[in-house]
Amino acid sequence: MSVGLIALLDDIAALAKVAAASLDDIAGQAAKAGAKAAGVVIDDAAVTPRYVTGFSAARELPIIGKIALGSLKNKLLILLPAALILSLVAPQAITPLLMIGGLYLCYEGVEKVYGLVLPHAAHAHETALETTSLDAKSVEDEKVAGAIKTDFILSAEIMAITLAAVPSGSVFTQALILAVVGLGITVLVYGGVALIVKADDVGLMLARVRTASAMGAFLRAIGKGLVTGMPYFLKVLGIVGTAAMIWVGGGIIVHGLEAYGISGPAHLIHDAGEATAHAIPVLPSVLRWIIEAAGAGIVGIVAGLIAIPVAGYAVSPIWRYLKSLLPRRRKEALADGKK
Repeated sequence: MSVGLIALLDDIAALAKVAAASLDDIAGQAAKAGAKAAGVVIDDAAVTPRYVTGFSAARELPIIGKIALGSLKNKLLILLPAALILSLVAPQAITPLLMIGGLYLCYEGVEKVYGLVLPHAAHAHETALETTSLDAKSVEDEKVAGAIKTDFILSAEIMAITLAAVPSGSVFTQALILAVVGLGITVLVYGGVALIVKADDVGLMLARVRTASAMGAFLRAIGKGLVTGMPYFLKVLGIVGTAAMIWVGGGIIVHGLEAYGISGPAHLIHDAGEATAHAIPVLPSVLRWIIEAAGAGIVGIVAGLIAIPVAGYAVSPIWRYLKSLLPRRRKEALADGKK
């Protein structure tokens, strides 16, 4: 074998080692960044199942598939390039955009509570916003669209946390890490959601096991437990999902205010968590998290209560007016084209 060929093979081997090291580094950084976004990932997993409840079993997985596809589009086609561009061109715009998203989460969560407490007023509010629908297919489309919108806000928070955790380097490396985190989190969240919503079907299958052995009896007991318990679990998860929207949205607003020098709410929530953890030395980290989540939730409730009338009396009329202009502009454009 010639010396030149040996040198070429050595160069290829060296490049392969560098590429492998780079991939390991990217995987490690993606894992660390994804771990920092774990709190939002859990909230995302808690929020999503409520969009599937109320539909037939045959529609559950297709709906989850639609939402997962929308989530991937959110992360990879919209948020990833937007995050990289904003971080390079206008990093100061990231915080206010996240705060607007947080306000939307607060509005969505508080609107659900509003519907439980004052159903007639909530129905009137929804009618004013033109969101009420009677057709089954459009109800499904509405649910999917609502889930994708909520996912967009949570995904934006995930991508922002990920980008902040990624060390400064080439844009290609940052993009690859964001893509790995986005893909991995989407698979994790919606794979978990699919398992949750289909657990009752698995339970029904296990409950029908006819084996007379002890293992068969055990499987039947597990199946009956799943069939009986999953409706209650989904209700609890729906409550947790609504609460998660409020406290995540409130937390985004609190951190955003802190970035603009209004640190009072953040300090108050942090101090309350620390004081509770010191006063009750049993599971202090858990207690601290509960108090801080509750503090963020209070901020989220206040923000949502403000957003509901603003949406009903300001945003909705303006939106309807803008929509009314579209047909007129189309007619004018067609008339100009004929001329």
